[in-house]
Amino acid sequence: MSAALQGRLPELGERMARRIRAEVESYADESLIPFASLRESCTANADQLLGRFALDAEPDVRPADQTGRLRAEQGVPLADTLHAYRIGFEYLWAQMVDEAQRHPGVTDAHLVAGSSEIWAQFGRYAEAVAAAYREASAELALQREARRSALVEALFTGALADRTTLWETARQLGLPERGPYAVVAASVPDPGGESLPGIEADLRQTGVLSAWRLLPGEQIGLLSLAHPDAEALTRRALRHRQARVGVSPRFDSLRDTPQALRFARLALAGLPGDGPGVARFDDSPLAMLVAAAPAEAARLVEVVLGPVLELPAPERARLLQTLGHWFTAGGVAAETANQLFIHPNTVRYRLRRIEKLTGRSLADPAALADLGSALHALRLVPRSASRG
Repeated sequence: MSAALQGRLPELGERMARRIRAEVESYADESLIPFASLRESCTANADQLLGRFALDAEPDVRPADQTGRLRAEQGVPLADTLHAYRIGFEYLWAQMVDEAQRHPGVTDAHLVAGSSEIWAQFGRYAEAVAAAYREASAELALQREARRSALVEALFTGALADRTTLWETARQLGLPERGPYAVVAASVPDPGGESLPGIEADLRQTGVLSAWRLLPGEQIGLLSLAHPDAEALTRRALRHRQARVGVSPRFDSLRDTPQALRFARLALAGLPGDGPGVARFDDSPLAMLVAAAPAEAARLVEVVLGPVLELPAPERARLLQTLGHWFTAGGVAAETANQLFIHPNTVRYRLRRIEKLTGRSLADPAALADLGSALHALRLVPRSASRG
């Protein structure tokens, strides 16, 4: 019986392919799965299965492996691929039952046993298809991620300059050709780890498109701000992850991506303290200037606040804390006292002590600017204050 059907393999493969194409939507797309390819797959799988019945041999699932890999490469859903296999097995079994009627020696008991066997074989073939499909999908995902990462790297390094190339890169990354854009730089505590896990998918769900690259010490991303609420949505998503993040100013051309990355890194470097936070470059121009020149910032701290830094640690901390709160309070001693839970006269005394030590009057705008800049720089280069 199996031998008779094997003699009709070309016909069986053709009809099986047509049935699958009629019943599985994704298989009806000639551009996705050419009919010749489908027919070849049906014929090969049917040949192996019928050979198993004819020779009572172990099944060779290599055609199923090949089909699984091919459908993954073609982008056919796995569910549709397994559905197509079921249709193929049902069709082949129907042909075997029909052929059995022409062979008096084939009894009902043979057919019952054959039915059990063919569906056991379907299970083996389906497992082979699914395993090969998933393996190929994983390989393809790694390849796509590697290419995507390379394209993002090319944008950040300025390796792409031609307008056509930039447009094609934006298209492949799923980003609009024109801005506004922004760049994000987040510090990564451990090499290979992500400080912003799942950020691209989360932003996409809110309508914000982005592309990311993981480096040994940081995670960087290019964001489209075309969505009307893109900046607010992005800021919320970044803060939710409790990481240290710098964000560049908005820009319109992908050619400016390298410069925007520099600004994002400066914003990150200008983020005070060691805890999480999100710093936008435009939020504090002074912080950006300090971050852009750390050596000069350290020198500024020494020149302006050197005498204060020479004090014993407790007194130094009290004076610097008071000066910081005084700036935050807009130079109002009473408000500073409320923040520190001390008397306003204590605030004034400490401020006069700072004026005497530094030789700079808080009533002098130029001296005030020096002290404010040095205090800000001290937050970014705190090692300057670790003496004593």
